[in-house]
Amino acid sequence: MNDIIIKLLWTLLGLFIVLNWGMLMGASMRKIVARVAHRRGIPIYQPWLDLIKLYAKRTSISHGVMFYLGPVFRLGGGVGIFLFLPLIYGSEYWSNFSWAGDLVLILYFQFFGMLGMALGAGEGGHPNSVIGITRGLSQFTTVEIPLTLAVISLALQYNTLSITEIVAAQQGGVQNWTLFTNPVATVAGMLSLLGALRHAPFNLVKAPNEVPIGPPTEYHSAFLGVLRTNGAVLHVVEAALFMNLFFGGATNWAEFIIKTFLIYFWSVFVGVVHPRFRIEQSVVWFLKIPLAIGVLAVILYI
Repeated sequence: MNDIIIKLLWTLLGLFIVLNWGMLMGASMRKIVARVAHRRGIPIYQPWLDLIKLYAKRTSISHGVMFYLGPVFRLGGGVGIFLFLPLIYGSEYWSNFSWAGDLVLILYFQFFGMLGMALGAGEGGHPNSVIGITRGLSQFTTVEIPLTLAVISLALQYNTLSITEIVAAQQGGVQNWTLFTNPVATVAGMLSLLGALRHAPFNLVKAPNEVPIGPPTEYHSAFLGVLRTNGAVLHVVEAALFMNLFFGGATNWAEFIIKTFLIYFWSVFVGVVHPRFRIEQSVVWFLKIPLAIGVLAVILYI
């Protein structure tokens, strides 16, 4: 019983670190994008102020139970990925509960939050909610296809679906990273990451400057705070997932921070240089180049 409590405490500490690193990384990326556009950008501490303000607010508006469970489901997906993801390879304290789940469970949690938000938006009563639901589910479904093919290729290569065992197989030097032992699957995975992180050109659900609706305006007070919390956590754990699959994992926090920052920066860089796609362009794009590369990755290891 004491061991379980100790494990939970270390896991909560890890979640606290990931949350704060996610907010700092998000603020840093917004500063980078602002400087590219010759603007000053937000203060680096702005995400913490926003979170405190949102959690301090209350609302008397009611749209139904499922509308307010949407952010909870969304956060549940991000935290679920975190719980079954090893943060630091070889660390008893920072491995979380990675021994209890594998890549299949992680993929389920990725879709879990998206489905929860779709159900919440459906009960919001806004006539344009169906637009966001259609965009989000259509794009994320096509994102999952090349990612799943990349995962299948890794399972064939390493003969396991355990993330910890995949990281273990990449130890011993950079040349053992999946990036070099299976570059085709890595390309498929990194292209699907662009859609998973939902920066331009794949930021179709929020569609900034296009329609004045979506989660940031439909949700408010603590509910929007939950979504912001999930955004900080989810970006870090998704970057950490790809770090573990393709870039050898991390054996210490410094390595973890550097690798997740660079992986996250990849999507921000693409977003800065490319305008947003329309939904039909986004879906077709994922069903062309990333899908073809994913199929090739599987064929090479059959």
